[in-house]
Amino acid sequence: MSGRAISWLSHRKWIVAGIGLPLLVVAWWAFRPEKLWVNVKVNEPAPVGTSADSQPLYTGLLAGRAHPTSGRASIYQAPDGKRDLRLTNFTTSNGPDVHVVLAQSADEGLRQDFVKGELNSVELGLLKANQGDQNYDLPDSADLSRYDTVVIYCERFHAVFGVAKLDKF
Repeated sequence: MSGRAISWLSHRKWIVAGIGLPLLVVAWWAFRPEKLWVNVKVNEPAPVGTSADSQPLYTGLLAGRAHPTSGRASIYQAPDGKRDLRLTNFTTSNGPDVHVVLAQSADEGLRQDFVKGELNSVELGLLKANQGDQNYDLPDSADLSRYDTVVIYCERFHAVFGVAKLDKF
């Protein structure tokens, strides 16, 4: 660099730092890079009623898309009609704003790693952990004949971490 450019930077280093530091904080918040190395584990027991009196309805194996993802997704129905999604032997990458949703297997967005536009889905909640067994309540309005695929989905980046096409048990 020329002496003039070095002199300009040294006189305005506080301005450069004042602009650069907030930009770094925003970039960190948006991408959350530390989550690439931090694993969160959970081991929830099966929901009450997922024993002999509960009926397994659907099941499917999770397959990775944008991130390696594996495990089994199963839907159970209790005698009172309550339905639960249970992820077992589950593992995926950690990330910001990752949700568990039900989607339609025919949705073209699920054929790619990143969804362009909106994903037609039923929200089940934020991913509790990126490893371990976990449960999610299904809303009564979830039509399983229409929404037949479990998706691990990062809403911030429209990334499909993994999918499981549900088949009748």
